[in-house]
Amino acid sequence: MFGAIAKKIFGTRNDRLVKEAQKTVKVINALEPTMQAMTDEELQQQTIKFRERIQNGESLNKLLPEAFATLREASSRVMGMRHYDVQMIGGIVLHQGKIAEMRTGEGKTLVATLAVYLNALEGKGVHVVTVNDYLAKRDAAWMGKLYRWMGLSVGVVVSDQAPDEKKSAYEADITYCTNNEIGFDYLRDNMSFDPEHKVQRPLNFAVIDEVDSILIDEARTPLIISGPAEGSEDLYKAINEIVPYLKKADANGDNDFTINEKDRQVLLTEVGHEHAENLLVEAGLLKAGESLYDANNLKLYHHLDSCLRAHHLFRRDVEYLIKNNEIIIVDEHTGRTLAGRRWSDGLHQAIEAKEGVPIKPENQTLASITFQNLFRIYKKLSGMTGTADTEAPELLEIYGLEVVVIPTNKVIQRKDYGDLIFLTQREKYEAIIKDIEACREAGQPVLVGTASVEVSELLAEMLNARGIHHEVLNAKQHEREAYIVGAAGKPGAVTIATNMAGRGTDIVLGGNFEMEMEAYPDATAAERAAMKAEWQKRHDDVLSKGGLHIIGTERHESRRIDNQLRGRAGRQGDVGSSRFYLSLEDNLMRIFTSPSAYNMMKKLGMGDGIPLEHKWISRSIENAQRKVEGHNFEIRKNLLQYDNVANDQRKVIYQQRDDILAASDVGPAIDAIRETVFRELVAKHIPPQSFPEQWDMEGLEAKLSRDFMMDVKLEDWLKEDDTLDYEGVVARLIEMNQKAYRNKQYITLPDTGEEISIVDQENFKAFEKNVLLQLLDRNWKDHLAAMDYLRQGIQLRAYAQKRPEQEYKREAFEMFEMMLDRIYYETIGFLSRLTIELPKVTQEDAKTIEALQNSEEETEVLMQRSFSDAGVSNEVQAPEQNNVMDALGLDFSAVGRNDECPCGSGKKYKHCHGKI
Repeated sequence: MFGAIAKKIFGTRNDRLVKEAQKTVKVINALEPTMQAMTDEELQQQTIKFRERIQNGESLNKLLPEAFATLREASSRVMGMRHYDVQMIGGIVLHQGKIAEMRTGEGKTLVATLAVYLNALEGKGVHVVTVNDYLAKRDAAWMGKLYRWMGLSVGVVVSDQAPDEKKSAYEADITYCTNNEIGFDYLRDNMSFDPEHKVQRPLNFAVIDEVDSILIDEARTPLIISGPAEGSEDLYKAINEIVPYLKKADANGDNDFTINEKDRQVLLTEVGHEHAENLLVEAGLLKAGESLYDANNLKLYHHLDSCLRAHHLFRRDVEYLIKNNEIIIVDEHTGRTLAGRRWSDGLHQAIEAKEGVPIKPENQTLASITFQNLFRIYKKLSGMTGTADTEAPELLEIYGLEVVVIPTNKVIQRKDYGDLIFLTQREKYEAIIKDIEACREAGQPVLVGTASVEVSELLAEMLNARGIHHEVLNAKQHEREAYIVGAAGKPGAVTIATNMAGRGTDIVLGGNFEMEMEAYPDATAAERAAMKAEWQKRHDDVLSKGGLHIIGTERHESRRIDNQLRGRAGRQGDVGSSRFYLSLEDNLMRIFTSPSAYNMMKKLGMGDGIPLEHKWISRSIENAQRKVEGHNFEIRKNLLQYDNVANDQRKVIYQQRDDILAASDVGPAIDAIRETVFRELVAKHIPPQSFPEQWDMEGLEAKLSRDFMMDVKLEDWLKEDDTLDYEGVVARLIEMNQKAYRNKQYITLPDTGEEISIVDQENFKAFEKNVLLQLLDRNWKDHLAAMDYLRQGIQLRAYAQKRPEQEYKREAFEMFEMMLDRIYYETIGFLSRLTIELPKVTQEDAKTIEALQNSEEETEVLMQRSFSDAGVSNEVQAPEQNNVMDALGLDFSAVGRNDECPCGSGKKYKHCHGKI
């Protein structure tokens, strides 16, 4: 009660933020006459002056009024568009790192230019993020004119670009790009072996268009770069043949499995578990007497689970399409196809087996990141959308982004009618067709929003049967999206669209005049004026008929998506209307309302074809949607808890990669790793402060010989020094390993004692860096796979009264430490076993060496002839006898097999140059 009273007196926080921004707008408006008085050249010079002031320490906040006033005037001159005051408020909100909620048609694209221009003045890069390549290219071309006029560079990043093109685009002051490309480029950069091959700069500031779509709808979809894994295509085919024999359980739980549509799970009953095992035994996939839940059969269970979900939860033309004999995912939120994407955990292969299309091999994750963690890397983040207020708590909690609802420039005149609820879907669709016919006869354009391709095609068939001309915009016809949306506002037009509903493109009443004019590039001024007059007549005609009418064929799980559909009508103060048609057979009603609802509706008078319309029913549906939104929020929040663990580890690995790439010489790092490795190795066999009788000498010697090619006899060392302890052994091993490693690169001349390099040191340093990077990447890849397995089974810990998320954090940390230890061990092991194959010396080379004996040029010649022709191998190979060492006068003829090798490696001759 007190909160409500306080709101009436002081206003809501949103009201206060808007009022604060309005004060700044007044300052901006006061500068307008000054800007209008400037010449074009003077206005363009403002950019240079602003940058100088930033370099001298002035803050962006202080520059904001002048910069916004400058860009508004520039936009008026270049684009013919002047920012409204409410658009200025939106620009201020974006600069503050908040989300601006603006209604459809309020000019979000123009709003973004204000914050983008101001922040681009720093020269650190600004990303304008859109949901697809089309919008990125469109907005870059459209708004790029304004930025370039003001002296800023503009780039655009889309899929299938060459790396040098992307690098150039990211180096621009302003870069238009898609969320997917930013994520994949970030991952690819962190797999690079050369800093010059990286395309991105540090992520500075991003303005996300349709921010709710990217940060909420896409939050559960990780970006994954993958490589081929172990093939199991035949196993999917075999299990796919078994699944039809398993039957869905009835209300009493009899039969093989139950379906949980809310959580998208298919669960075997006890009977089903036994039946499935028998079927697998008959198919020869499971041994008799073994359990499906045995550790060695978990892969089999995983495949069975994927196939059950593919058959009973994923529907053709709803969750996916078949195109060119491939399974193409359909985005449940936008209705767009997601070409190139695949479901993980074997689900995609299971659907391919179900549909009888070629099964592509499973992939192993090489690198991955979620949008939740990707966008939190930016120093500052902001976004725009027409529908974010319903998700404001999640955006604030997860991303620290506050939603500010921006007032509309004109009062909204759209009429939102109450929901009509029918008993069956058949009755509902019949009522929708009647509504469409009535609007068409009246000359009112209609946009019908559906939740799936399947429903859009069903309605299209019903309209065809009645001879009603219409356009269908779904995942199968998305290539014609711009044309269909451009014509959707014409008098009497009927457009059926899945959730995509032309987001990013306004439906203009009377049709899109600019798009129509593209067909007449050579039109004269008189012809253009005549066409404009004709368009104006159509526009006024549609307004008089009530504007665009929106029909929703069902309520979505999220109120936000319903609001997006409604928002297609009533742009910029235009008239319009909307109504949703529902049935008790709709997914939302069926899954999230009680079974008694059906009987209650009948009691309230619902009969065949008679709808029910009441405010409390609409309210109860919205309450159901709130429950679903809360449920989905908890899922995303839970996923983030787990992904944060991987994200912390990812930061460490990527920082180590950057440190390696930036280092001119990783020799000191290798020395530090060597010490760590030998200390830990020796501690396992020779505990500190222990007696020699307690030492595991054989075990240590075996490991040193096998993994590091070090021939060590600890008993001999003890005979030489009876005070030898843990520290002494470690010191000797480090020194011995360092010396052997150095002897791979240098040779001491017998006559002079001079040490010369047999490899090009610059090339060898680059080789060492590559060794470190490759071992780091390989172990990180394996670690990601291990983390996936850990996560799949971690929920079972709850049965042991343990918190799964805490157990996951603990075990993931232990696994990460083990991975780092493994990387260090493998690095020293690899470099210890390394053999440099020296080139054969020709007769001419021998003469040259002989002629240059005792000459200062000798070293240079040897270096030039060595590493450039030498190969590097991780296997020890017998050296060629006629090599540079022979030419240097090293005589092996009198060396015994157990003597120390004359090359200076410290090894016995039989383990070095005498190895067979």
